[in-house]
Amino acid sequence: MKVNNGRFTADIDGDFVVFLIGMRFNHPLRVRGWWPVASAMRPMIRELARHPELGCLGTSLWVGRTTLTVQYWRDFTSLDRFSKNRDLPHLEAWRRFNRAIRDSGEVGIWHETYKVRAGEYETVYSNMPAFGLAAAAQHVPASRKGHTSAARIGASSSDEPAVEPY
Repeated sequence: MKVNNGRFTADIDGDFVVFLIGMRFNHPLRVRGWWPVASAMRPMIRELARHPELGCLGTSLWVGRTTLTVQYWRDFTSLDRFSKNRDLPHLEAWRRFNRAIRDSGEVGIWHETYKVRAGEYETVYSNMPAFGLAAAAQHVPASRKGHTSAARIGASSSDEPAVEPY
């Protein structure tokens, strides 16, 4: 991934949704218990990447004992529609989880959903590849939206940084 030297921020028009989803290996050595859950995520991510019209703007995945997938969605309706569509991979994976291991304790799953109103977010990326919301939306120089986090999120009309920006 190309590193963008300098300070950048994300820019996106309108409201959007941040969806965090993951799993936790409660018993890492019991592979039969967690493998079906772990292996279900990649097909969903591939499907979303192949079909941007479903409303997913971008996805990032981190793997450890607790995994984390961050997804940016155009709106909650698109996310909800994806989760319930019988022709897409999520619903069947959710059914398999509930039938096989829902109460086993071998693996935990979790998600959090946040609706973000236009302009009510702030990001900064220094000497980073396009990442997070900036990779899902537009990656722009931070000076375009403000030198301070307070200015970028609209909490202050002052844009005097505590440290001289580079």
